[in-house]
Amino acid sequence: MTNLPEAFMDKMKGILGPEYAEFMGCFKNPPYQGLRVNTLKIAPEDFLSIAPFELKPVPWAEAGFYYGNEDRPGKHPYYYAGLYYIQEPSAMAPAELLGVKPGHKVLDLCAAPGGKSFQIAARLKGEGFLLSNEIDASRVIVLGENLERLGVRNVAITQETPGRLAAVFKNYFDRILVDAPCSGEGMFRKRPDMCSVWSYTLPDRLSVRQKSILKHAAEMLAPGGRMVYSTCTFSPEENEGVVDWFLKEHPNFSLVDDVRFRWFDRGVPEWASGNPELAKAYRLWPHKIKGEGHFMALFEKKADGGSSSLPLFYKRRGISKLPLEYERFVKEYMREPIEGYLYMRKEQLYWIPPSLPDLSGLKVLRPGLRLGTIKKGRFIPGHALAMASRKESVVQTIEFSSDSEEVVRYLEGFTLTGFDGKGWVLVTVDGYSLGWGKLSDGMLKNYYPKGLRRVLT
Repeated sequence: MTNLPEAFMDKMKGILGPEYAEFMGCFKNPPYQGLRVNTLKIAPEDFLSIAPFELKPVPWAEAGFYYGNEDRPGKHPYYYAGLYYIQEPSAMAPAELLGVKPGHKVLDLCAAPGGKSFQIAARLKGEGFLLSNEIDASRVIVLGENLERLGVRNVAITQETPGRLAAVFKNYFDRILVDAPCSGEGMFRKRPDMCSVWSYTLPDRLSVRQKSILKHAAEMLAPGGRMVYSTCTFSPEENEGVVDWFLKEHPNFSLVDDVRFRWFDRGVPEWASGNPELAKAYRLWPHKIKGEGHFMALFEKKADGGSSSLPLFYKRRGISKLPLEYERFVKEYMREPIEGYLYMRKEQLYWIPPSLPDLSGLKVLRPGLRLGTIKKGRFIPGHALAMASRKESVVQTIEFSSDSEEVVRYLEGFTLTGFDGKGWVLVTVDGYSLGWGKLSDGMLKNYYPKGLRRVLT
């Protein structure tokens, strides 16, 4: 059983009353584990036909599934092919509640490690664009790696404060997700190490930061737009308390009651000011659903004005002519090149989402899909290009079976032998992209990124 802080248990006993014993009983059991199928690459029914896992649907998440305690999806080649993202089941709910549609302009303000950004991208279906932001320097790298592996194209990644973003994007986004930094009480069963950093005063201190983040997010939402505030904690100070404060400070916002989410409890007005509107928020309790703890609230901004427009990135910073090195690569190795607007930053070539606004003055990790590097007169294709490509879109492929020794050796970074052909080749597992290789003299030189290589055996 998880060694919970004494002060936390006392607090929860006061909050839950007669439900406390049932709540505490959850910590005797292992956490629920889930994955979400990447519908940008494979239909859920097709994945179910090839998945070597014991999968059961998560009722509140499209393409979400529980997997068995004996399954190890993070070690399977399909994980590295980006066919799914491993995500705690209750954490799938906020992005579902956001109601993203193709063509929307969406901001994921606190985006790392990327699971909710991935859900949003799947909903966009390649139309509109997603701005995924993460202020933490190490976490933003993980965010980029995850979205790259999942083959997300129409996303830009920034590393900025909410205040600096708000100065640029006034009344701009159709949808905003604020999955706020929190005390993480809902993760104690999954991450017992988080218990050691918890203190009785932590929720109050974090609520100050949460209010600031939410305030800036509100400035960026277009009139008539919707915004989800979520946490993975139980504390009323960070949940009903923050929502209550926000409604008082922002009379042009209201809570939306979405009847689709019948699986969850509602917010408790008595844990804040008593405002009955707080009952439109949602609470996910681990003793009532098959998932860990979460809280979420859906806001709508009054449609009392117009949204702002910004200059488009490609018009200000795009290039009009294909670099010769990339043009040669496309002619020789691509059947279906990724077409559209391009941007060069130093030696890096990017594809830019057509509706992406100018990001001048912001710290940008990636302004779009990184196609590759142009260096010494050559184009070296990037891993993101491989993961966003299908086997039908390239000239040469080498396919490995998911249970083969070769696919394991490729993912571990080894050079492989015994192949015909010459030049760049897309390596696939059961037909799905894994990365690049280069054929020469019967050898496959391994271009799987060194930082992603893992020992799978």
